[in-house]
Amino acid sequence: MKLAVITDSSAVLQEAESLTNLFVLDIPVTIGNTPYIEGKNLTVEDFYQKMAAEAELPKTSQPSLSELEETLRHLQAEGYTHVIGLFLSSGISGFYQNIQYLKDEFEGLTIAFPDSKITSAPLGMMVENIIKRSAAGASFEEILEKLEREIEGTEAFIMVDDLDHLVKGGRLSNGAALLGNLLSIKPILYFTKEGKIEVYEKVRTEKKAVKRLLEILKEQTQEGAYQIAVIHANAPQKAEEFKQLLQENGVAWSLPIVSFGSVIGTHLGEGAIAFGISPIIDEE
Repeated sequence: MKLAVITDSSAVLQEAESLTNLFVLDIPVTIGNTPYIEGKNLTVEDFYQKMAAEAELPKTSQPSLSELEETLRHLQAEGYTHVIGLFLSSGISGFYQNIQYLKDEFEGLTIAFPDSKITSAPLGMMVENIIKRSAAGASFEEILEKLEREIEGTEAFIMVDDLDHLVKGGRLSNGAALLGNLLSIKPILYFTKEGKIEVYEKVRTEKKAVKRLLEILKEQTQEGAYQIAVIHANAPQKAEEFKQLLQENGVAWSLPIVSFGSVIGTHLGEGAIAFGISPIIDEE
């Protein structure tokens, strides 16, 4: 088996430089009237600065369908036999639905496009694990079976700082935002089992919301072992403080800190902090 993995630039990859047989599709973002490609002509810091300067939210596009087709043709020509394409959640992008027909279009390639139901660091964890399992000699069927178990057990919870930003995105009314700001409400959002972003709880004050994030993480990880990442929307100091809080409260796993990029940053606004968890399957 010669396996290739295709993902998109919303995936946060910790070991990108050392990963082989990996192909990444760009997700364009338009800020004002200017198109950008995150990671090429737009840094994460630039994105948040430019977004703050605009009255309207950035517009994020799906990865390019034609780029995916071109990548599959290249893999076919290069003698690959199997492909796993794992992209951002179907709950926040139509790309997953739009590509399913391609699975039967390339003779000699066995193609799978599972729904990750997530993005950012947990998506990156899944991608890296696929490549490691393939390198260790796992079969295509075994890799897909473990991936489905990972997807089922993956969670992400997010404390949102910017209620006004949720109004811009149509997730909150002006009146609710005004009341929320007066009461210092900090919504905690989460990815549902369908891969959508919805409100999990509303907590008064940031201090209580951060404490509640810790409680939720402990609840979600009380059985089994997990990969965990601390994620932030241009709030590195908050993320570092949250990481320290986790460590002080017995969360002993490795805790990389990563940034939300443009896709999720557009939904959340600046100042959000989050955690993403994915079950460790291979040590069972």
